[in-house]
Amino acid sequence: MFRYRIVQILLLPVSLIYGLSVWLRSRWYAWGLLKRVEFAIPVICVGNLSIGGTGKSPHIEYLIRLLSPHIQVATLSRGYGRSSKGFKWVYASGNSLQTGDEPLQFARKFPELPVAVAESRVVGIISMLKDRPDIQTVLLDDAFQHLAVKPYLNILLTEYSRPYFKDFLLPSGRLRDLPTARKRADLTIVSKSPATVSHQDRAAWRQRLRQGSEHPILFTRYRYERPYFLLDHEISVILDERIDVLLVSAIAHTDYLMSYLEAHTGDLSTMNFEDHHYFSNYEMGQIQRVFENFGSDNKIILTTEKDATRLALHRDFIIEAKLPIFILPVEVEFLDDDAEIFDSYIKSMLLKFES
Repeated sequence: MFRYRIVQILLLPVSLIYGLSVWLRSRWYAWGLLKRVEFAIPVICVGNLSIGGTGKSPHIEYLIRLLSPHIQVATLSRGYGRSSKGFKWVYASGNSLQTGDEPLQFARKFPELPVAVAESRVVGIISMLKDRPDIQTVLLDDAFQHLAVKPYLNILLTEYSRPYFKDFLLPSGRLRDLPTARKRADLTIVSKSPATVSHQDRAAWRQRLRQGSEHPILFTRYRYERPYFLLDHEISVILDERIDVLLVSAIAHTDYLMSYLEAHTGDLSTMNFEDHHYFSNYEMGQIQRVFENFGSDNKIILTTEKDATRLALHRDFIIEAKLPIFILPVEVEFLDDDAEIFDSYIKSMLLKFES
């Protein structure tokens, strides 16, 4: 920890330069030197101020489930880590190398949902509406810093155990935007919360987040569902202390997930990689060797939905090695009455939209 603090201090001058560049960019948009584009349909942005780990994808999926029964929703992402360029539609039959992992996850979980990727969100939305004029709302995944689009609603996420007000700008910390950027948000969600948050804690959070009294601040947690087999989604398991688990993950911040698994499995071991990591053939062999030498005969490999899209690129190896890789699905669950508040807020704002 001491060494980490020393490194943070040494990197502070670089963080100050980075912060100045971020501030100037936001000012250029505010002064009109760079143009922001509004669209004739409501665009909802879900993002954060840090470089990952707040749970944007499960919250996007919550919005999809909330709105899809009523209007034609679509999602647009950058497609982080993909090998392709420009605008591209994402289909369930695609692969994560071409589309990025999270967009492919959306396409596979919601087959009727229009899903696309584009580095430029402006170009992406224009292309989507040209091809699919029936789209009524676009959900922007991780676009809080993409100021070229002026969204109708900005939803800001911050993690309960890693709030942005306790962090620093890159590279001494994980913030990619200034804390004052919170003012662009219409609603704030504190994600990965404990099971209960008292009224006193809620008041303390409002004070720390420095949002006005009319600004909704809501709390969510994760609800993990029954894991299903990577190669056959009809096959599932129930986690309990009789099953040993090797967790293979390449996501930011696994401590929340680890706490859940420690309480619901037998022996637990992990193989962690950097966020959005694409597994090599050698690493797949490592996973096989670690699994073979781990735990009892009653054991599985567990991974996340996002990681599964990248592991699936090694489908032939998984079949040949007979690796029992199971996917742990997750859904967002609002605390207390926050679900009713959130649902009503989103629906009422969409009803008020005027093109």
